[in-house]
Amino acid sequence: MAARTATIAGVDVSVDHWIAGRRVASKQHFTNNSPVDGAFLADVSAGSKEDVDAAVAAARKAFPAWAALGPEGRLPILKKFAERMLARADDLAAVETADNGSLLMGNKHRLVPRSALNISFFAEWALKMQGHTINSDEVVGHVQYDPAGVAALITPWNAPLMLTTWKVGPALAAGNTIVVKPPEWAPMTCSLMADIADEAGLPPGVLNVVQGIGEEAGDALVNHPDVARISFTGSTDTARIIGGAAARSITPLSAELGGKSPLIVCADADLDAAAQTVAGQYMNAGQVCLAGTRVLVEKSIEEEFLEKVRAAAGHMVVGDPRDPGTRVGPLIHPEHFSRVSGFVERAKADGAEVLWGGSQSSEGDLYFQPTMFGGAAADAEISQREVFGPVLTWQTFQSDDEVIAIANNTEYGLAGTLFCGNEARAMRIASAVVAGTIWVNCFFVRDLSAPFGGSRTSGLGREGGNWSFDFYTDIKNIAVRKDAFTS
Repeated sequence: MAARTATIAGVDVSVDHWIAGRRVASKQHFTNNSPVDGAFLADVSAGSKEDVDAAVAAARKAFPAWAALGPEGRLPILKKFAERMLARADDLAAVETADNGSLLMGNKHRLVPRSALNISFFAEWALKMQGHTINSDEVVGHVQYDPAGVAALITPWNAPLMLTTWKVGPALAAGNTIVVKPPEWAPMTCSLMADIADEAGLPPGVLNVVQGIGEEAGDALVNHPDVARISFTGSTDTARIIGGAAARSITPLSAELGGKSPLIVCADADLDAAAQTVAGQYMNAGQVCLAGTRVLVEKSIEEEFLEKVRAAAGHMVVGDPRDPGTRVGPLIHPEHFSRVSGFVERAKADGAEVLWGGSQSSEGDLYFQPTMFGGAAADAEISQREVFGPVLTWQTFQSDDEVIAIANNTEYGLAGTLFCGNEARAMRIASAVVAGTIWVNCFFVRDLSAPFGGSRTSGLGREGGNWSFDFYTDIKNIAVRKDAFTS
């Protein structure tokens, strides 16, 4: 069966799998439409168990030679991969915007460069992970980081390229070979990424991409006996299914999941900066797992701060994500639009007050107004569940103990944001909030050497810097008795 391509935003992109260094078509397809205007993009090959088996077999075959290169041997190939991504920034950005509705300028100037950095950073970091020694009274421990084998990488649709390379970078740099299962609602930039990797000289089978539906291709991948690592970013409910498969085979699993993060604003904070940050939570139409969707404001500044946020939110223009003036694009898919609007309608029925927004935007079928709810009960669905849309809630507090209790009153623990003018107070609150990351007087600063991940139902494990290599390698200690050798 001949491989097929689609022209998306003027860029030719394969709609078939990438397995063992060549394009492979499936008999079954799924339809991919653009959330920007509903336009048809492509019929994409839907991977079967046989496709997954072929991809895992290709990765397993390529593993010994790729692992044997060592960090120094892999470095120039991965650096070229990153360079080629930057050279194709316009193409990658245009395809990503058409595929998932994210802002074109943001993709071109932030997410594609960050995606390239994910590859080059970890390729260089791997040079630091070539082992060390531990001296004790009786032995010298030689610690080494051995590649684990075939890694299954399952990625989400809200930032497909960036979040895929966040996994691809350390997995390949550690010496593993990989099978990527991109999101079925936005698979196209992962397909383009495979061609770029090939142009950069990645050997056949080192990087494989199998598109498809989670219940079919994804299920086959996480249950495959030859997969040595599973890395997943997505919903908590899906992670429970993947976790069951990983548990049956004792396969290490890393999972970055949902959130319902607090954004805390104290009375002595820089209120203008805080208001801009609150309005910024509407970016990517609120489809950001780290978003501070629960705005918690010290009672004494409520009225003043609410007006500042209202003004800032007024500049969050809803529209075509290809327009440089747009700040809020569409939701990804009709199914997801229905989910978000369902949360909003139920919140209204439960008595929450719509402070602004609260309904579909006139821009199109998948566009939703930036929305703020006030007066929701602490145990209400809108206060507890992840909406994953441009929907925030507003609550007040009068003491540090109260805001800590409110912040921790969900099942999640992914992130938190705090604006505060007193360092001691800020550290006291930040230390007590349950989350993998707390930003103080800033937001969304991601140092790739820092640990990242979630607590509670927001995730398993940490990624970034050494933590990524702890996951993607088998760490071995060779303990040699000090008097074992005389020469």
